Order: sequence, then C-alpha cells, then structure tokens
Amino acid sequence: MISAVAEMYEIHPQTLRLYEREGLLRPSRSDGNTRLYTDEDLERLEFILSLARDMGVNMAGIAIVLQMRERMEEMNRQMQGFVDYVRTEMLTRIQQTPQQPGLVPFKRKGRV
Repeated sequence: MISAVAEMYEIHPQTLRLYEREGLLRPSRSDGNTRLYTDEDLERLEFILSLARDMGVNMAGIAIVLQMRERMEEMNRQMQGFVDYVRTEMLTRIQQTPQQPGLVPFKRKGRV
C-alpha cells in the first residue's frame, strides 16, 4: 500500500502519486481502489529514486531513461527469440541432413 511504500523508502505519499500521475509507476489496484505495489514496482521505484536522488535526473529525464530501458529490454527479448529460432532451425536441419559414412558430428568446446 502507498503508506507502507512511502515509509519504507522515506518519501511522501504525494511523491508516489506524482510518479503514478506522470506514468513512471503503474501499481495495480485492489477492489477497494487501494494501490498495490509488486516487487517489480518496488524495483522500478528504487531505480527512479536512484536516478532522482543520486544522479539528479528530473522527471522528464527519468521518463526518457525508463522508456529507453523498456525498449532495450524488448530488443533483448526479440534478439533472444531470434537466437532461439536460429538454434532450433540449425538443429532441425542438422538432424534432417543425412550423415555421410565415416563422418561424425563434432562439437567444439570453448568456441561460439
């Protein structure tokens, strides 16, 4: 809840409301409309507070950094998906390729 989170991070509840209003935080809500903060929300808040307190980044800067971070995470997921796809395709093609007599598949250790 907002009061517990505000106390835990030594910030005013209005600061949390401002972060939510600016779109920096998106806590879920209970049936009674109480803000509920997940571990992921708290990690994001810690990152926001680090930018604001330790680095002096203003709200607009924080928003930009968070957007860039989200884009980088999405790109990383896409790249990992591509790598998984290529790996699967390669393994499938290797398994479908008839082996020539006398040749044994060779795996190199330590090389990518």
